[in-house]
Amino acid sequence: MAWLPVPVLTIGLLVASNVFMTFAWYGHLKFKSAPLIAVILVSWGIAFFEYLLQVPANRIGHGHFSAAELKTIQEVITLSVFAVFSVTYLKESLSWNHAVGFALIGLGAFFIFHRWT
Repeated sequence: MAWLPVPVLTIGLLVASNVFMTFAWYGHLKFKSAPLIAVILVSWGIAFFEYLLQVPANRIGHGHFSAAELKTIQEVITLSVFAVFSVTYLKESLSWNHAVGFALIGLGAFFIFHRWT
């Protein structure tokens, strides 16, 4: 994958890792009758695959991005993946206040990435 630009590879791995982590953290909410220990163990199993993608993403991306930038990318991706997951998998709607909150986080990302002279 060395032929892919670092930002593309980093962001791609972060998106994939966030899909796994979102299912690990929130996927069990559809199975409230399952024993808590079972959902914890399944969540850990899913999170293992998240780490297989997250750690290389940060390792590859650091140097091109600062640690603060990597964390900001991670948070924006997390919210984006979660919004899709919440609507499609959990069948929960997002309202205007969610959009405003997400937009403010996006504004924060702008300030992290903007080069002030």
